[in-house]
Amino acid sequence: MSAVQTPPPAPAPTPTSTPVPVVPRRGTRGERLRKPGLYALLSLGLLVMSAPFLWMALSAFKTDRELTASPPVWLPGEWTLEHFSRLLDRLDLPLHFFNSVLVAVLVTVSNLVFCSMLGYALAKLRFAGRNRLFALVLGALMVPGNLMLLPLFVLMSTLRLIDSYAGLVLPFAAGAFEVFLMRQFMQSIPDELLEAARMDGAGEWYVFWRIVMPLVKPALATLAILTFLGSWNNFVWPLIATNDPGKYTLPVALATFATDPNQSVGSNGMLMAGSFLIVLPVLLVFLVLQRYFTQGIATAGLK
Repeated sequence: MSAVQTPPPAPAPTPTSTPVPVVPRRGTRGERLRKPGLYALLSLGLLVMSAPFLWMALSAFKTDRELTASPPVWLPGEWTLEHFSRLLDRLDLPLHFFNSVLVAVLVTVSNLVFCSMLGYALAKLRFAGRNRLFALVLGALMVPGNLMLLPLFVLMSTLRLIDSYAGLVLPFAAGAFEVFLMRQFMQSIPDELLEAARMDGAGEWYVFWRIVMPLVKPALATLAILTFLGSWNNFVWPLIATNDPGKYTLPVALATFATDPNQSVGSNGMLMAGSFLIVLPVLLVFLVLQRYFTQGIATAGLK
């Protein structure tokens, strides 16, 4: 007599679990009070740092009476463009503005091209003497910039580039810090990505321009802002390398105007207007590239 096989028992139904609502964590009383205090402290620091710029910008639109008022007047009671028109009459402002823009743009573009090339070579190429070349770049970072003014002047004078745009641009066409910055960013690019492009038949120029450069846009924006700002505000070298007033950049022209006793009498308003015009292009460049600049700074903090 064969044994009767009983079917295996059916599995018990799994009870459906009800999702537990996530209750957001409420900070402690100290944490809730600390954040507004931090915001207030940062706002105070921002106000202190921006106060000189705000005073300069507002003073450019004040009348002469309001500039010499006691106690000082912050907001202009009567907005005027008189200082700008008087400055245009006494200075060839469009020419000096063009000189500053031309020099700053050429210096910025040359740094973007040359420093990114050298940074790529130091980060991704293998060649004899690479480490020594990088050590030379680091050594150049330790040399004070003012120490190089005399050798640069002798070199530019020997090449007969004094009082020329080339003499204002070539000494700053590439910088050690800019090379170091690009090298550090390009080290974060995976080597496997570049090797895959080379295996597909891409040349080194194609890898550099079409693969590497688009990946380092935040670094390029950071480099562009820092280089443009440094070149635009550069005062010592244009003062040394130019004797022709037609080659003066805007900071040199404004400083020469301020120190001329025949021109600077009663010129506080005009100096404020000129200073405002010097700062305005830098603000515009930063506003255009601030997204890439912030991304570049944040990425640099993760390396």
